[in-house]
Amino acid sequence: MAEWTSKRGPRTFYKSRGARPTGVLTSSRKFIPVQAMIPEFVVPSLEGFNLKPYVSYKTPAGTEQPMTPEMLFNQVVAPQIERDIEEGVFNEENLEKYGLEKTQEGKLFKLHPKNFAR
Repeated sequence: MAEWTSKRGPRTFYKSRGARPTGVLTSSRKFIPVQAMIPEFVVPSLEGFNLKPYVSYKTPAGTEQPMTPEMLFNQVVAPQIERDIEEGVFNEENLEKYGLEKTQEGKLFKLHPKNFAR
């Protein structure tokens, strides 16, 4: 295939490095900058900040294990369920309260216990 140039694209295509325009082109091909389209970078003051902006590749790998679905459930949902059981307000029919779904109907991939192969 030939190189992708502005001649191959539509009339509004300008080959560049992906920067968004900061204004509009008029019908007479004159560029009018629009102040609202110019990005404004808000940078906090880093005085007295000890960390550097670069992390070396020689840095040792983290010691924390990757998050699994079981760990996520135990940290987020299980305490809520335990609290509701202790208070006596747990309802097995109202699992949406904890972010769980009642059924798997209409899902592209149905979840089965222990990845049951059908």
